[in-house]
Amino acid sequence: MSIIKFEKFRHKDLDCIAIKFEYNFEVKEYIKQFPTVRWSKTHRTFYIPYNFKTLKELKIFLIEKGYSFHEKAEVPVINLNNSPISPFLNLEKRNIYEHFLKFLEGKRYSKSTVNTYGHFVYEFLKFTKDKPINDIDENDVRYYLEWAVKTLNYSLSSHRQIVSALKHFSFFYPACSINTENIYMPKKDKKLPTVLNIEEILTLIECTKNLKHRAIITMLYASGLRIGELINLELKDFDFNRNQLHVRNAKGRKDRYTTIAKSLHPLLKNYHLTYKPKIYFIENPNGGKYSPNSVRSFLKKNSKIAGIKKTVTPHSLRHSYATHLLEQGTDIRYIQELLGHSRTETTMIYTHVTKKELREIRSPLDNALNNISLRNNNDKKQLLS
Repeated sequence: MSIIKFEKFRHKDLDCIAIKFEYNFEVKEYIKQFPTVRWSKTHRTFYIPYNFKTLKELKIFLIEKGYSFHEKAEVPVINLNNSPISPFLNLEKRNIYEHFLKFLEGKRYSKSTVNTYGHFVYEFLKFTKDKPINDIDENDVRYYLEWAVKTLNYSLSSHRQIVSALKHFSFFYPACSINTENIYMPKKDKKLPTVLNIEEILTLIECTKNLKHRAIITMLYASGLRIGELINLELKDFDFNRNQLHVRNAKGRKDRYTTIAKSLHPLLKNYHLTYKPKIYFIENPNGGKYSPNSVRSFLKKNSKIAGIKKTVTPHSLRHSYATHLLEQGTDIRYIQELLGHSRTETTMIYTHVTKKELREIRSPLDNALNNISLRNNNDKKQLLS
């Protein structure tokens, strides 16, 4: 059985823990299933953020498979039966931080949200060093945000997540001096989604030779699924007689039904006979859920092969699905239901992408050149080149 080693290192100015092992395909595929594991091209290693709750969960995850692990001296030892011991936070802050994580879990936030908020609050408390937690105020928040945005080059979405995490922390621990009304929340970018045209979609599918990869790409587009929804799909969720797909426990803990394209039936049947999945629609070679990072990786690779210059992600296929439905005249209320949006306003963004009337407006330059051509010679077309 492989021995997995944990080593502390710095990556993008953050404390991280490297997960190292002698190459083994089974170990690699299993570790990729852990939600917060990332791959560093620079350090050539899998890693997780230096977060004690995450490290504890990773150890349990490895123990369940029977793997053993070894920690270097700089990685704090975590007793799986007791509370984590942190070298960075004093006893008071460590206790409050651990109770904050339980507070988030009690609000039934997803594991991803708990890890994200927990990570940012942990980094903030570490940033304040030995300052008493009751004396921490919004100025400390401002200093931390200025440092994090400038030094770590956080994106706008990460900036908003930090603010949201600290507002939750202030609500959980009102004894601190943070006035949430004085914490500035930057506005969201109003960017339009990346949408592929139907020719690009078909070329992408055609260039994807691997049967499993082709099934994944076509399902993402043909049913408008989020990457997490696809990964969690089980065989029992397919109803081919009614051409319906049952999407369970999607974003916001909501179930919904969406469609299965009839043209996909032969492909899905071929995929099922070839790979013989047991529980999930898409499974890794050793069983269990497929890795979302693997989907992003082969999608990026096949997009280059297809000659698509746009940045293509799994969500781009969902955006394309919604836009193409609008273009063929589907009522926006039905699209909202198929996508699982809570508010119509969220779905309305696609109306900005698919303005048929705008696309039909002719530029005055086209009209001018056309009129010149007609006036000078009915058989000769005026060109700029």
